[in-house]
This record gives sequence, structure tokens and C-alpha cells, in this order.
Amino acid sequence: MLYTSESLELLIRELSKLPGVGRKSAQRIALFLLKQPKENVEILSKALIDIKDKIQYCSICYNFTEEDPCSICKSPKRDRSIICVVEEPNDVIAIEKTNEYNGLFHVLGGSLSPLDGIGPEDLKIRELINRFSSENGSVPVSEVILALNPNVEGEATTIYLSKLIKPFGVKVTRIARGLPIGSDMEFADEATIAKALEGRITI
Repeated sequence: MLYTSESLELLIRELSKLPGVGRKSAQRIALFLLKQPKENVEILSKALIDIKDKIQYCSICYNFTEEDPCSICKSPKRDRSIICVVEEPNDVIAIEKTNEYNGLFHVLGGSLSPLDGIGPEDLKIRELINRFSSENGSVPVSEVILALNPNVEGEATTIYLSKLIKPFGVKVTRIARGLPIGSDMEFADEATIAKALEGRITI
């Protein structure tokens, strides 16, 4: 459907480019915004511009931040001997929500994917290796936790990093994989059950 308003049509078209937002959802959002007071829309508009103007990558861990280094990297309460390696900044948010991890992070910026032309030089791998000798100062890194996505690319990246890090004398671990809490085993696929058995622990 084409609207008589080019501005409304443009907004719907731009909103539909967002992940998970189809044409109908974009239309609902656009019409909702149209009914809002101008001040509310201006606040949203300013928030969108601010994330582009103010947010940058931390020069140590490559997470999103407004100040460099980020609050996690410069926190004296963090265990500086452990680095959790993740693919993207949203993975940091997911782990932080658990309140179970108190070490540092390193964001790779993706995972190895030769078919897409993404090799080691396209990720923050060299920067991760550099942290073993310089970033922690008097506190050497004793463990690297690989918390990458459980897909083909994540698995390939995990294997690559493990082989690369071990010669430095740093312990390499990975997050456990298996059955999610609250799920029924009968609905799980064979690979998930196999990984759950492989990662079993003593109780």
C-alpha cells in the first residue's frame, strides 16, 4: 500500500529494514509514532542519533562503550586473570545478566567463516593474544573462556582459538552445551543430547 504521505511511506520503508520488523510491523510502529506528541518523537530521534555520536568500541575488549576503556575493563572489582571471549557485544549483555561471571571480556566481532570471506585477520584475535602479555599488568591471564555460538562457525572459531592460545600456557575452557533448563528431552535433537552427555558433571 502506498500512502499519500511520502514521509510516512519513507518511515515505514526504513523501519522495515530493522531486524525482525516486517512491513506490517513497520506500518504499526510508524502510525503509533505519528499519534505521539512531537516531544516523544524528538526524544526517540535524539536517542538514535546519540548512539551513533557517543557509542564507540572499547580499545581493550571491543565492547560497546561511551567511555574508553569501558566500565568493565577498568573496574577494580573484576577478576583480571580470566577473559571470556564472545562473538558480539550483545553476548556480553547476555552473560552480564546472569550475575555469575566476574572476569573480563573480549569481543571478537564475529566468527570465522571462510565461505563469507571472514578469516582470522578480520576478527580481534591478534588483540586478544596481545592481552596475555600487556593488558593485565601484574595480573597475568590464567584462563580464557570461549563462549561462542554453538554453530559451525562458532565451533571452528573455538577450535582455532584453542590451538592458538594453549602454547601461551593459558588454560582454555568453553561454556557447557546441552539441554536448556525447562525443556523436555524428547524434543531435543541428537546433537544437543550428545553434547549434554559429553559435558556431564559430578554432583
